[in-house]
Amino acid sequence: MLASKSSAKPQAASQEEMSISMLGIAQICSWGTLYYSFPQLAEAMMSEFFWNKSETYAALTLSFLFSALAAIPVGKAIDKGQGRKVMTAASLLAGLLFMSGSQLSTLWGVYIVFAGIGALQAATLYDAAFSVIANHFDAGNSRRHITTLTLWGGFAATLFIPLIELLLQYGGWRNTMIVLGLINIAVGLLIYRRLPTSTQRSAKKDHQERSSRVKSEEAGNKTVRWALGQPMFWSLLFCFSFFAAAGTTFKFHLYPMLLEKGLSVSEVVAIVVVLGPAQVAGRFLLSLLSKELSIVNLGIFTASVLPVVFLAFAYLSVSIWLLIPFALAFGAASGIMTIVKGVAVPELLTREAYGAINGAMNIPVKLIKAFSPWIAAVIWHVGGGYHTVLVFLAFLGLISAISFILATKVKRYQNCKKQGTI
Repeated sequence: MLASKSSAKPQAASQEEMSISMLGIAQICSWGTLYYSFPQLAEAMMSEFFWNKSETYAALTLSFLFSALAAIPVGKAIDKGQGRKVMTAASLLAGLLFMSGSQLSTLWGVYIVFAGIGALQAATLYDAAFSVIANHFDAGNSRRHITTLTLWGGFAATLFIPLIELLLQYGGWRNTMIVLGLINIAVGLLIYRRLPTSTQRSAKKDHQERSSRVKSEEAGNKTVRWALGQPMFWSLLFCFSFFAAAGTTFKFHLYPMLLEKGLSVSEVVAIVVVLGPAQVAGRFLLSLLSKELSIVNLGIFTASVLPVVFLAFAYLSVSIWLLIPFALAFGAASGIMTIVKGVAVPELLTREAYGAINGAMNIPVKLIKAFSPWIAAVIWHVGGGYHTVLVFLAFLGLISAISFILATKVKRYQNCKKQGTI
């Protein structure tokens, strides 16, 4: 009897690892279709319909806004044990949206389709997947599973940008959207539909958890009010907001930016696809050096990479071999900043009510992130090209770095105040 129980544990662990691997494959498909496809599809549509870049990129802003709005109800549904249904339904709906989008002929239609895609991002990408792991998998392995999932997801751009380019060249953007739709439907039916359900819990345990959650939320609200009065909170907020604005804008404009510089499509794709592996490499390198680097120095260094990268793309000669090292640096910085963002609040501000404080910080970050690609498109239109956009992004990256430097000054001041040396 004991032997059967002990053998059941490795079997359950093996099944869980298999589920995480399948979820990782699904994340590659979801990120590749719902998130990374926009610049290539947008360029193809603009070429056919002669739409203005700033008007077209407004669809991306709508996508991000609807993703932010849908995050809360999606999170609540997953917390109630509906993760499998939410992710399956969202993937199927995404497939239908892409297929209906293949018949678009108006800009308003693009807005509607990508607003819907944005809402479905909230139900299929990392936030939803992390919630499913937290609710449906062994809690003791959550951190390891989440790390594994981010490593899988890091290859989405690497795989899908060349695939989308191939589809565009041989089938046009309409057929490409149909294929992307079919991929989402297949992922929903073959992977998300097979996710585990939450375990059955007793009514007493549910009541205890609800009571604990209410108390936690009340304490969290008080801690958020305290955090809003701390200079450290605002320093970190500015750093993460401007980093997200600059990084997101660069990602979504990199494809047309490199085409404008005169690189061939194959060269453009070669530069863009290195971003994913560079993110993974950055996170792996950080895991090796985490003991030697303080979060403060890491944050300053990572944020400082952005202005260097953007100025290099603005002023260097047009050569794939000159630009790839800076693309790798950008990808690594983006991957590392994801971890810095997760660690900075508990290490530099407070370990209490992390979720509430992080949520309060994410609202303005997501809003700035939503509007930044559209603002860059306007700057492109007014400035007559991407050179002006890159200088603007370098300025945003510089503000991000300065904000983190200010955060360190605040930390030192607080430490000196506690020690009574000032």
